[in-house]
Amino acid sequence: MVEDPKWELAILATVQGFYEKLLQEPLDGEVPVPSGLEAISLQQSDGDVHLTLSMMRRWLRLLDMAITAGMLRRAFTPDTDPEIAEAMLRYLVRHKDANAVNRSKTDLVVTFLYRHPRVPGQWERRGFGLDGSLPLSPFEIALIEILADSDVPSLPEEHVQLLRRFDPLKEETEKFPDFKSLMDSGTITRLRELKHSLDTSFYHPGVLATIAPFNAAFGKKFEELFRAAATDIKNYAEILEEQGGSILGNVDGVDVTTEHVAAMDQEELLNADYDGALERFQRVSKLKKAMDRRPPLRRIQRTVLRSSPAAAAKPTAATETVVLPLRKTVNFHVTPQQLSIEESKLRRVEESIRVFVRVADPKFRQVVPMHFFNLTLTVAEVDAYCADFLQEKSARAEVARIVMRIIALVARMSTELGELKRSENSPSLWKLHADSLVVLMELSRTVTEMAGRAITAFKENGGMEDQVEWVNTALQKLRERSQTATAVLDEAETEKQVL
Repeated sequence: MVEDPKWELAILATVQGFYEKLLQEPLDGEVPVPSGLEAISLQQSDGDVHLTLSMMRRWLRLLDMAITAGMLRRAFTPDTDPEIAEAMLRYLVRHKDANAVNRSKTDLVVTFLYRHPRVPGQWERRGFGLDGSLPLSPFEIALIEILADSDVPSLPEEHVQLLRRFDPLKEETEKFPDFKSLMDSGTITRLRELKHSLDTSFYHPGVLATIAPFNAAFGKKFEELFRAAATDIKNYAEILEEQGGSILGNVDGVDVTTEHVAAMDQEELLNADYDGALERFQRVSKLKKAMDRRPPLRRIQRTVLRSSPAAAAKPTAATETVVLPLRKTVNFHVTPQQLSIEESKLRRVEESIRVFVRVADPKFRQVVPMHFFNLTLTVAEVDAYCADFLQEKSARAEVARIVMRIIALVARMSTELGELKRSENSPSLWKLHADSLVVLMELSRTVTEMAGRAITAFKENGGMEDQVEWVNTALQKLRERSQTATAVLDEAETEKQVL
């Protein structure tokens, strides 16, 4: 909750001013603001802040009834001050209303903030965690800061599981070839149900940080397919009219004429309230189907009139290649570039673990927190990471370097196995992490051979039984991780052959 009433007053005043501005256009004049809540009064007021807040909350509840999500969608343009959007988000999140209207407004505002960062590319920059995995996204960090004064309870486990359904849904959306298939798929209904099932957790920064990128990607694909369908319909209507026709098709028992199509406004449809616009989008989809069922002569004539090199090169429905769904496939060929990328990740993991064990409380530094698990180290492994003689050309330095690399490999393989489990429903992500596992197993073979040669040398020199035991203990951990990874990859390869 907001602690400072003056800070809350500033937030609500920003929202109030924005709401009043939106209402001026439909009302064709000034909005009758209650006494004491005018802009000039708020600027000069030295009275009871709590009384003013109470009046403003009631006034904003009334304004909320007059402001639709469609009005907000039209009002938020690339020129809108981000501070207005941030204030609006604080206001909406603080209420945490489960109703669809408040959720739609929040959805819209957080997506606007994602699409229009203060610095271009701001949301794409992120570092690596201790285990080489990606930490919180910059956008989620920004949301946590924006909503720092709001009460943010922890997410229930069932809602965490629901968030994992957005990535597969996003991949499914990207595969739709046209507007008809998108509308017929039921994706929009499933998306609405998914968001609704999150209940008040919808307003959690982590949930909003997942939903906003999805909305941006879905909205881009939806708009692209809709504009393509609308353009085809308008072009068809123009040619039909030239040939003396007027009826494109029948939708829900009503003939759609060229005049109806000419009056169709794409921008107005895309910016309309969602609930009202959905039915109209459905009619556009049905019209496209009806249009496609018209006699071939009209389609051929339309193709002749619009002929171009690009149109001629476009495959027809009869020759178009059918794309089969992705399966879990693994690339067992490792390239030098993949090895180089993974080497860099391993070095970062080594350095991150090294920093942790050197600064952590000695009582707890044997347990290193990772993204999906806790990495438990032996005393010898902790000593290796704490060593200040790693640059020496000595046996003890060689032992420490070998142990560090083995543990880094164990950590990376454990991380990728965790990522595989999370991406079960996303074939492309699954393949990405499976390929990383293959590279890690190749590096594991290399380090195992190097450790074997070192152990042989240590035994020949004598007096290094402890060091041999340290390396063997670390290698046993690596063997266990490698066996698990091999089983997972073998299972995927068997599944591929069966399919």
